[in-house]
Amino acid sequence: MTEPPIIELRGVSKRFGPTYDAAARLTRSIASRMGSPPRNETVRAVDTVSMTIQRGEVVGLVGESGCGKSTIGRMVAGIMPPSEGQILFKGRDIARLSGRDGKDAKLKVQMIFQDPYASLNPRLRVADIVGEAPLTHGLVSRANFDTWLDAQLHRAGLDPSFKRRYPHQFSGGQRQRIGIARALAVQPEFLVCDEAVAALDVSIQAQILNLFMDLRRDLDLTYLFISHDLGVVEHLSDRVLIMYLGRIVEEAPTEEVFSHANHPYTRALLAEVPRIDARKHRFTAITGEIPSPLNPPAGCHFHPRCPHAMPRCAVDAPAFREIAPDHHSACHLNEVPA
Repeated sequence: MTEPPIIELRGVSKRFGPTYDAAARLTRSIASRMGSPPRNETVRAVDTVSMTIQRGEVVGLVGESGCGKSTIGRMVAGIMPPSEGQILFKGRDIARLSGRDGKDAKLKVQMIFQDPYASLNPRLRVADIVGEAPLTHGLVSRANFDTWLDAQLHRAGLDPSFKRRYPHQFSGGQRQRIGIARALAVQPEFLVCDEAVAALDVSIQAQILNLFMDLRRDLDLTYLFISHDLGVVEHLSDRVLIMYLGRIVEEAPTEEVFSHANHPYTRALLAEVPRIDARKHRFTAITGEIPSPLNPPAGCHFHPRCPHAMPRCAVDAPAFREIAPDHHSACHLNEVPA
């Protein structure tokens, strides 16, 4: 029997909108009846996304700021629920799990955040930041806590003698290592890394990326690695998903994406990546602004900025179809004329 994906999303959407009290709802209703309909204030951050992540994979999720990739990460990590669709952990709907099964599923999926300072409680010492959850869930005893904590910090590349210090006493790279140690302390199987190296300088980025690779090998971890940096994703990921304005527009193995990108948006992103061997190449930014998720374009969301847009693109959303083995893309250019 084939093992189910460790994480699967089925038609997942996430909407954000204001909440209204009774008086506000009445006012909006009256305004609508008088011919002044209220403007749409609902943000569709994620729009019917489906994906699977197999055990042991590193999947890169790439897109411009505001495309919804961090929202996906937070839903996968259980920080926020989806508005629609299902998120499955090892084939089981997380929303339907309760009791011990629900607690275990939440512990097995952990998140490492972009800002290594804001994600740590400044009033807690490192020992409490890393050890609080394992103690609460009975994963370590008080009698063995000090020895266990030293091992956790050492695994993340930290000196165990720092365990009595506070977050403000560390550098950015050290604080990110504390966040990694905290995530690993509850023995997860899946890590969501949300721009986990974006706030670090280049030399520290390399150290943290190497740490992620070592941990993957040693602990058999699976990653969803969210980033806007295609260079980082190319180095770390087995498979890449490209996201634009709430939708996945392309998916393929990493080498395939970087050598045979199909979607115009993916090609535009790759054209913006600086390369040492292309110093004479003229930089060309993607034209136009990202449309507002309050009022996304009809049809293909990318068509207002696409150099290959056709009239149909403004009307019909392209199907996300397989264009080569393990390579999927959502573009009308892939459709064979009848």
